[in-house]
Amino acid sequence: MGQALGVSRTAVWKQLQKLEAMGLQLESVKGKGYRVPAGFELLDFKKISQQLTGAASKQLNELQIHQSLNSTNKQASLLISRQHSQQSTATGRVIVSEYQTAGRGRRGKQWVSPFASNLYLSIIWDFDQGATALQGLSLGIGVAASRALKEFNVGSVQLKWPNDIYIDNKKLGGILLEMVGDPGGQCTVIIGIGINHRMPEASGQAIDQKWTDLTSSSAQFISRNILAGSIINHCFEILSDFQQQGFAAYRDEWQAIDAFKGKKAVISTAKDAVEGMPLGVDELGALKMEMDNGEIKHFIGGELSLRALG
Repeated sequence: MGQALGVSRTAVWKQLQKLEAMGLQLESVKGKGYRVPAGFELLDFKKISQQLTGAASKQLNELQIHQSLNSTNKQASLLISRQHSQQSTATGRVIVSEYQTAGRGRRGKQWVSPFASNLYLSIIWDFDQGATALQGLSLGIGVAASRALKEFNVGSVQLKWPNDIYIDNKKLGGILLEMVGDPGGQCTVIIGIGINHRMPEASGQAIDQKWTDLTSSSAQFISRNILAGSIINHCFEILSDFQQQGFAAYRDEWQAIDAFKGKKAVISTAKDAVEGMPLGVDELGALKMEMDNGEIKHFIGGELSLRALG
């Protein structure tokens, strides 16, 4: 490697250390060199584009692929500001990155984002009826993700309210929605989606709950490029109709794969916590929960956290 690049062995070693710091697993063999034992697949514009349906291809305004970003949602926010300053639409733009230095989940949590290991993707979509028409959108995107995942013959795909994706009761991914603009009218939504594809064990130690990845859940190789294309297809399909149909059109599909169905749970904020039995969701995507006294309460997403008991 050093000879081919015209640099010293020490220089090669220093660069490889940077890759290890980004989460790429390397193996060294004295006298032979270095290798990536698990291999990796880089994201590719052509390969992703080839997976898109005719409808999705027409709706796609831009596909950005980055080697490294602070986060795809942050990049999306900057793109929206630029497009709006030029008085042009931001909808139908997609951003993916091999690596995130500051990936975020809900409630400000870190999203573990090692290099070329998982899928970090953000979609931008414009709406003109304000936040009220978008209730339950994160759950609708969960349905889109579940449809995509079912194409790959993985384990039992489940959705956990309000925006987590599970396989066989372990977290596979999550969804983070952020809104820009007028909550009562014209607004733009950033839909961030993270899917664990091949999570290195060392990186996974930073995750504070049971997790899995697609490599562990499937006997076949799953291309990140094909996965990205499938996620875009299904998300675009639901986003196209969501403002007219609302979450009610996808409610039954969501409830059929509810990860907490029949499980006693606790729902909490930073200050309070209550226990009860989840009863699915209503037509707007609010969680229904039966309290110990028989009262049924409805909870809307935001900063709430749902955890199973026992």
